[in-house]
Amino acid sequence: MNRTARFHAAGDVRLADEPMPTVADGESLVEVTAVGLCGSDLHWWAEGGIGDARIAHPIVGGHEMAGIVRGGRLDGVRVAIDPAIPCRHCDLCRAGHPNLCRDIVFAGHGLRDGGLQRYLPWPTDRLFPLPGTMTDADGAMLEPLGVAIHAVDLGHVPLGADVAVIGAGPIGLLLIQVARAAGAARVLSADPLPHRREAAARYGADAVLDPAAPGYESALAAFTDGRGVDVAFEIAGTDAAIEAAIIAARPGARVVLGGIPSTETSAFPAATARRKGLTFAMVRRMKEVYPRAAALVSSGRADVRSLVSHSYPLEQVATAFETGNARTGLKVVVTPVP
Repeated sequence: MNRTARFHAAGDVRLADEPMPTVADGESLVEVTAVGLCGSDLHWWAEGGIGDARIAHPIVGGHEMAGIVRGGRLDGVRVAIDPAIPCRHCDLCRAGHPNLCRDIVFAGHGLRDGGLQRYLPWPTDRLFPLPGTMTDADGAMLEPLGVAIHAVDLGHVPLGADVAVIGAGPIGLLLIQVARAAGAARVLSADPLPHRREAAARYGADAVLDPAAPGYESALAAFTDGRGVDVAFEIAGTDAAIEAAIIAARPGARVVLGGIPSTETSAFPAATARRKGLTFAMVRRMKEVYPRAAALVSSGRADVRSLVSHSYPLEQVATAFETGNARTGLKVVVTPVP
């Protein structure tokens, strides 16, 4: 039997023993060992959806995944699991944008169950063997690290640039590290939660600010000598975070929006953005970056392991979601294998 955790509605995730899944041609059966809870998972838990996407039927969530292959040519191999399955045939895939594939299948979304279950069939070509130095939780963390890499790619960070990262959740903390690895000279981080600001400093931010504090703009001006940053990353998903990123950006800068809002629309001070002539980019998951993410971790230039603040077995999945939604720690990981 296969132990699963299915979303039925907001705050309603149910454990069940289900028949073993069928493994199709081109797939491998993975015994899932680690699943990170993403901010999007927390939206599903707390709100029953994200924007216009709602829980339409019971579905297994979780897309930050790692496990051990059981059977086939990769039998016994520990792998990270890329949650996105692009068609590779549409115009966007052919143009080099598989993350925007018109027929993409994504773990824990639509009709495709995700990783919060003991056994998961998944396309073999979307499995990436883990180096022996990486834990299973490290492997699950390659997905949020991949999102941070994609965001930095979209930001076109110049060598020696000043960068702002608005939002110091797990992806924001990874962005600080990736921006450093990409050649940023200085990184400013802003978050309203004190424990996240403390974490941002640990992960390499040169300045850490509270964007809701009265002195935010003056502290920002002092950090950049009044110029503003070359690239501002918004990774919190709120209108206030977008505004903080726009305020941080210098005229002519790029603002990369990576946060996932709870609603279908976002609002920002358009007059300020227009006067500054800002260029906006939107982060949609990631492209084919798993090998790059693994290389960053293996080389020591990205620390994913210490981001994991809580770990729960699948039997305590509801508690795991409650902990993640409280945002008192950093990354919550669920371990489906008992």
